[in-house]
Amino acid sequence: MSDTMNIEDYLAQGGVLTAPGNVPARYRGELLRLMSSFVDSELAASAGFANAINFAPGIKERIAASRITLEKADHAERVLRVMGEFGTDVARYQTSHDWAARVERDADLGTARRPGDMRLSVFHYPVTGWTDAVVMNVLQGLATGVQMTELTRVSYGPLAEVFREIAPREARHAELGLEGLEQIAATEEGREEARAAVAYWRPRVAAGFGLTHSARYDTLARFGLRHSPNEALLARWEALASEHLAALGL
Repeated sequence: MSDTMNIEDYLAQGGVLTAPGNVPARYRGELLRLMSSFVDSELAASAGFANAINFAPGIKERIAASRITLEKADHAERVLRVMGEFGTDVARYQTSHDWAARVERDADLGTARRPGDMRLSVFHYPVTGWTDAVVMNVLQGLATGVQMTELTRVSYGPLAEVFREIAPREARHAELGLEGLEQIAATEEGREEARAAVAYWRPRVAAGFGLTHSARYDTLARFGLRHSPNEALLARWEALASEHLAALGL
């Protein structure tokens, strides 16, 4: 008990752990949950953008969608390797769900997770066309950028390093989305389509930040796995999204 408490005090003061063998049991559970959520979300995102490639109106756009599809799968693989060091059966994990499966378009999942599937709820919804894909990528890309400010500082050193390698590429995904959205918003017809997509995706992306005043936050903060509460991250994303959308007349 005292050893566990000493480790928790160490983590609460900014300490970093570096190997599976020296992590407390509850920390291990929360760390694996965090990694599962990221891996499942990236695999589901990759599967979704694979379908979006054929919506692309031109070669440049096809390349952008293909790049996002490839790199999100790669990001999932990198984090899954860390999970493997904790005993996860990596090969079995990759096939544990149909990553391309989606719910009905008008479903409302809120913040709920499906049993055993840790993807963010936004990745359960279908993408219906190029404008829809671009808007979803922009809003979720900005959200991922905000969430990366947490992930790159997690107290498990090997994982934090992986996230620091991933972060610039995730940021580039959002930039590619913004470039595409700027082209779409250049016409009134495009702006109307984009506004409809924003109205659909904005609340669904917001739900990915989880419940406000979450009871689990204090535990995660003590473990050095979180540094800002859900409501603070949500507010940052809302401000970013509003700024970029307003600049495009959306």
